Amino acid sequence: MKGTLEFGNIYTQTIEANWLEKKDTVLDILRIDLLHEVVSGNKWFKLQYYLQDARQRGYDTIATLGGAYSNHIIATAFASKYAGIKSIGVIRGERPRVLSRTLEQAMEAGMELDFVSRSIYSDKASIMQQLPGVYWVNEGGFGIRGAEGAAEILQYNPHAFKYTHIACAVGTGTMMAGLIIASTQKQQVIGISAMKGNLGLEQQVQSLLPVQEQVKNFHIFHDYHFGGYAKHPPELIHYMNQLWEQHRLPTDIVYTAKTFYAVEQMVTQSLIPPGSKILMIHSGGLQGNRSLPDKTLAF
Repeated sequence: MKGTLEFGNIYTQTIEANWLEKKDTVLDILRIDLLHEVVSGNKWFKLQYYLQDARQRGYDTIATLGGAYSNHIIATAFASKYAGIKSIGVIRGERPRVLSRTLEQAMEAGMELDFVSRSIYSDKASIMQQLPGVYWVNEGGFGIRGAEGAAEILQYNPHAFKYTHIACAVGTGTMMAGLIIASTQKQQVIGISAMKGNLGLEQQVQSLLPVQEQVKNFHIFHDYHFGGYAKHPPELIHYMNQLWEQHRLPTDIVYTAKTFYAVEQMVTQSLIPPGSKILMIHSGGLQGNRSLPDKTLAF
């Protein structure tokens, strides 16, 4: 790396609540959202080996895809800048009159933005053919190298193997695959899908796992999406503000708020057995809250 990312202090936050006490259950949050102000949460872990591979293979430009509020886009822009590699972001949708703050920051970090219609965006193979000679990273960092990087997340909790369950949000499934690789045979990895009806996620996760890891205990739940990807009805916003007031835990509208809610429901309903010890991964993504009107959230 040509530059140095100034990483913050990751720590494990213990949640104290009546619903946990009633079930004699422990819930800890691994705050990898504090890793870096911009390259936050799971993004750095998923990107690091792509950047390394691009440098080793002599590429001077990385290209990837995402939406106007994509955590992956902004993280790739900043991580590439620090790595001394140029970056291109192919953005879903026509160029708006006013760019989101996410895209503004990506440009400030040196990323070249290329806007394409949603119909063209759906044909990712064609897009890649039109930009030859660059190193492509899949949307969301999906891929084996992303999973290998995500497997290092649990190293930031020295007692990770004491937990019976590891819970995380699932977008592409890359982080979950990494957590499965890093988990033990005695642990269950629980994934909370951020999308509605994306029943192909299990197969996506399986595709990233070495054969010997595919027998491990993991399950993806599809019932906690609050209406679909990035949907944030008033009850979710209220829940996020409650989490902040009660636990000083900031969450985002796409992933972490829904994951915490799912964990609470599963503990309360004993879908996670009483007496369990749960480690939830706070995967970052807080910048996605910028799509909300000012003062919607208490944090």
